[in-house]
Amino acid sequence: MIAKKDECTYKKVIQNADDSTDAGLESPASSSSSTSNIRGAVPKQAFKNYNSPVPGRNAAEYNMNHKNRGMAIIFNHKYFDAEMKQEPRRGTDVDSANLDRVLKQHHFDVIQHNDFCYNQIVRVIKRAAFENHDNNDCILIAILSHGNMGYICASDTKYKLADICNLLTPNNCPTLAGKPKLFFVQACQGKQMDDGCKIQTDGDSQMGYKIPLHADFLIAYSTIPGFLSWRNPLNGSWFIQSLCLELETNGKRLDLMTLLTFVCRRVAFDFESHTNDPRKDQKKQIPCITTMLTRIVLFSEKPKSNSKLF
Repeated sequence: MIAKKDECTYKKVIQNADDSTDAGLESPASSSSSTSNIRGAVPKQAFKNYNSPVPGRNAAEYNMNHKNRGMAIIFNHKYFDAEMKQEPRRGTDVDSANLDRVLKQHHFDVIQHNDFCYNQIVRVIKRAAFENHDNNDCILIAILSHGNMGYICASDTKYKLADICNLLTPNNCPTLAGKPKLFFVQACQGKQMDDGCKIQTDGDSQMGYKIPLHADFLIAYSTIPGFLSWRNPLNGSWFIQSLCLELETNGKRLDLMTLLTFVCRRVAFDFESHTNDPRKDQKKQIPCITTMLTRIVLFSEKPKSNSKLF
């Protein structure tokens, strides 16, 4: 579990474990952390509420005041078919458990699928696309797996993220039109390692309007194209640890892009690999955020509800 509102405890935990990469390269390493301001650097902003199902053309925020927050689907991949020749992803269950806990705190209806093959993943996304999302704020998809150069591994084959993103475009899922579709991917995008670099520091609108098919998507990869992504067998991946910590600490007072900026900061500054192999020693990592969002995402508080979307 990630320590809540206790940076010292969090630092101590991630200093004492062994890291691996999400490219099937199981290289022993330890992760080190420096202290950072857990409360964040940006004060809470005053945001305007919207009561319409879809915000107007010039609205600054997405409407996050529907009855439900929406679905959160976690595809957790630990084991792979033999022909995939991929090592088990030790620590991914920690990532999945932390995501489940934090997303429920933000009122998502969370469902987890373990070690699904590609066809099963597609069926789940298609089923989600057929659901009525009129009363939902958004949808969130988290994928925890191996990957390489634009591909993600299912248990039986590799696929491109676009293969499932396209299933949620407005022509395939009209009730998510104009609403955030959030993707978080913990996977390598190559085999390069980031050596890092030392630096010196100085101290009223129309309701009817067209949107592009791929508007309102956000895709957050754990690393940039071509590079490895690190995962800890005891505490989970650097990226998901940082994402869950920011969502838990600041998720109800800061907008999503600000949160992801702080996630990038945590991963970039607070983690570094240390191994017995000089080629894999003292490596760094930086997440890659691609946004097609057209408004601010702010997870507003919601009244308690027992409703389920699955």
